[in-house]
Amino acid sequence: MLNIRVVSVSIFILALLVLPVGAAQPVQVISEDAHGASAPLRTLPYAPPAFHTLLPRPRGPIVNAPTVDEDDPVTQEAAGPMVATTPGLNVLGLGTGFVGPNGSFSVTFEPPDTNAAVGATQVVENVNLSMAVFDKATGSVLAGPTSIPALWAGVDSTCSLGAQSDPVVLYDQMAGRWVIEIIAGKAGSFLPPNKFCMAVSTTGDATGTYTAYAFTDSTGLNDYSKVGIWPDAYYLSTRQFNARQTAYLGPKACAADRTQMIAGAAATIQCFQVSSTSADGMLPSNLDGATAPPAGSPNYFLLIPSSAAGTTSLQMFRFHVDFTTPTNSTFTGPVTVTVAKFTEAGSFGGFVPQLGTTNKLDGLGFTLMHRLAYRNFPSATPPHESLVVTQNVKVGGTTPRYAPRWYEIRSPGTTPVVFQQGTYSPDATYRWAASIGMDKTGNIALGYSASSSAIHPQIRYTGRRPADPAGKMEAEATILSGNGSQTSGGTQPYRWGDYSSMAIDPADDCTFWYAQEYSPANGGFNWATHLFSFKFTSCH
Repeated sequence: MLNIRVVSVSIFILALLVLPVGAAQPVQVISEDAHGASAPLRTLPYAPPAFHTLLPRPRGPIVNAPTVDEDDPVTQEAAGPMVATTPGLNVLGLGTGFVGPNGSFSVTFEPPDTNAAVGATQVVENVNLSMAVFDKATGSVLAGPTSIPALWAGVDSTCSLGAQSDPVVLYDQMAGRWVIEIIAGKAGSFLPPNKFCMAVSTTGDATGTYTAYAFTDSTGLNDYSKVGIWPDAYYLSTRQFNARQTAYLGPKACAADRTQMIAGAAATIQCFQVSSTSADGMLPSNLDGATAPPAGSPNYFLLIPSSAAGTTSLQMFRFHVDFTTPTNSTFTGPVTVTVAKFTEAGSFGGFVPQLGTTNKLDGLGFTLMHRLAYRNFPSATPPHESLVVTQNVKVGGTTPRYAPRWYEIRSPGTTPVVFQQGTYSPDATYRWAASIGMDKTGNIALGYSASSSAIHPQIRYTGRRPADPAGKMEAEATILSGNGSQTSGGTQPYRWGDYSSMAIDPADDCTFWYAQEYSPANGGFNWATHLFSFKFTSCH
């Protein structure tokens, strides 16, 4: 049954935007507009959205093609032995050629924003603006393609009929639930009302029913939202813009009431605005593995503090939420995490070359890439907590190219330090749009796109074992060699991504699932996606 509530008056104060980063800030409390039960996903229709690209990505700090001729100090220019993994399933994902119980998928969007999550028996993939459910053991399609906005039919018209973007799906293994989040605004414009649209499955079956929630953010557009699963909340990050999208306000951190949403009850979101318009690309931490963080641990948010060439730090914030007494909620920081100097890859334009075309792809340098993956190792020697994350940077000095810089950060609850870091670029190929993860034994896997003037965009991955030299990955493997380049794409032919995903199978805590896009042939609006599973031979 649909439940309607009046949106509470926010106690958010616009004056906080001029406060220095890390100053005490009022909390913004957002009550739901509505929540209600969806029909079973397996019964929902597929209605391809209108043929178009997304509106131009609102810009935060401008990142153009870097002109600095300096080598990245932690570039790995030589590959080690072949990555020691065993392949699993190769599955055609949503995109060109995909056929499921609801029929053929129609590519009408650019970019796909590919991401997937893994549960006990199923894999769920999201793209703009559709989803599908796969059997984890066989790769067969159980449901889909399904229109993501259909989950909000009868609950909220903006979430079901407005303009939507940036879908994310995660699996909450602590509760055995699927979590889907997408942003929405006025149809055709993303103008107000700007909403967080969240849906939580009512069981562990992703083809079943969901409790769908809608929350209006009165402060403006909550662009590029990302989600992290944590014991006390579902944490979200956004690139916040004013309501007319004429001003970038900085990153924003939010927490949704996980307990209430799992119960299908009325819920709230609490948010803090980071008062820095030079910062961008913030991510919340996402729990991987069966071991929870230490009791009372806040969620960790990480961001890029500046787009200036030669940046030498990231910044961490800690979010502790109290849904009973919001004035007790805290968002503290920043804590500086010193890293090797980096120059961001180019963003908001065409920079990455492809075979057979002058059209170049976006380097996606403005953000840390989905996800910020957290693990707790209380029985290791020494015991430690780890975060792994990656970003796209420039390398090569006078032979510039883009590559994934990756980090393992330890001790986030006390004094965070970079335990190891590296930039994987063993040759002149551009590598970007990466995602990273860590298994229960500390093996790390890094997936990404690869392209150059000599090859069409490909899907590749590499990885490392704990015994490998610090900061070094093993030789990469190719998951799929694309048969085409993106030669067009409406008003934004450079859009690629805007993200991919590396997920960990909760059943064995060893198997990685990587989801990424490619072009099966030259053209635009003809992308396809691929799901690939693998695990390190040392993980059992």
